[in-house]
Amino acid sequence: MSSTTASSPSLLRQYLVLTKPRVTQLAVFCAVIGMFLATPVLPDMQKVIAGTIGIWLLAAAAFAVNCLIEQRIDARMLRTARRATATGTISPIQVVIFSGVLGGLGMFILYRWVNSLTMWLTFATFVGYAVIYTMILKPRTPQNIVIGGLSGAMPPALGWAAVADSVPAEAWLLVLIIFIWTPPHFWALALYRSHDYANAGLPMLPVTHGQQFTRLHILLYSVALVATTVLPYIVAMSGWLYLLSALILGALFVWYAWKLYRVYSDELARKLFRFSILYLSLLFAALLVDHWLIVVGS
Repeated sequence: MSSTTASSPSLLRQYLVLTKPRVTQLAVFCAVIGMFLATPVLPDMQKVIAGTIGIWLLAAAAFAVNCLIEQRIDARMLRTARRATATGTISPIQVVIFSGVLGGLGMFILYRWVNSLTMWLTFATFVGYAVIYTMILKPRTPQNIVIGGLSGAMPPALGWAAVADSVPAEAWLLVLIIFIWTPPHFWALALYRSHDYANAGLPMLPVTHGQQFTRLHILLYSVALVATTVLPYIVAMSGWLYLLSALILGALFVWYAWKLYRVYSDELARKLFRFSILYLSLLFAALLVDHWLIVVGS
C-alpha cells in the first residue's frame, strides 16, 4: 500500500509535466486579461470561469500532444530527457487518451457554457500548435517560432471571444504584442540550449545561423516589441498608466537584449529569458489596471 501511495503522486506529476503547467499558466493568464478587457463592465463570471477552464484544458492537451510527437527529440535533449514520454514511462496510447480527454472536455465546456466561436478558435489554436508548429515548422525551418508563434499568441483573442463572442481589432492588437514578444523570448532560451537543439537535429536559429545572428535578431525584435506595445495607447485602447509601464518594461527588455548582443554569456541569456516572462505578465497586468482606471474614471 505504501509503495502504491508513493508511486501514484509521481505518476500524476509526470502527467502534469506533459501539460507544461508554467507555459499553460501564462497563456491562461493572457486569456483572462482578454476577458476583462472585452467589456467596459465586469464580465459574466460564469463565462470567465468556464472559459478559463476550457482554454486551460485545450492548452494542456496541445502540450501533451507536443510531448508525444517530440518524444524522440526530447530523449536527446538534456532539458527534456526526463519527460515521461521521452523515457517511455507513459506510453503513446496513454498520452493520446489523456490529451483526448482533456481536449474533449475543454471543447465541451467552451461550447456548453461559453460560445462556439471560442471553442473553434481554441481548437484551431490547438491544431496550430500541436500539428502545424510541432510537426511541420519546428523540424524544417529556423523561422519556426516566428511563423508558428501565432498559435501561442492567440490566448487574448480566445479570452476576448469568450466574453464578447467576437474578436475585434483590439483583441488582435494583443495577439500582435505576444506574436512579436515570442521570438526574442524563445531565442534567448535557444541560445543557452543551442547544444541541446543541435544534438536533437532541430534547426533553431542559433544552430543554423549562429549566436551573433540570433543575438542581433533578439535586439531587433525587442525594439519592434516596444513600438508594438505603444499601439494600445495610440488607438486609445489604454491610458497613460499603461503607456508608462510599457515604456519602462520595454526599456528594460531592450537593455537586456543590448547587453546580450554586445557580450554573450549563458547567464545573460537566462536572465533575458526569465525577464521576458515577467515582462509579459506585468505588461498585461498594467493593461488591465489601466483599463479599469479608465472605466472607473468615466
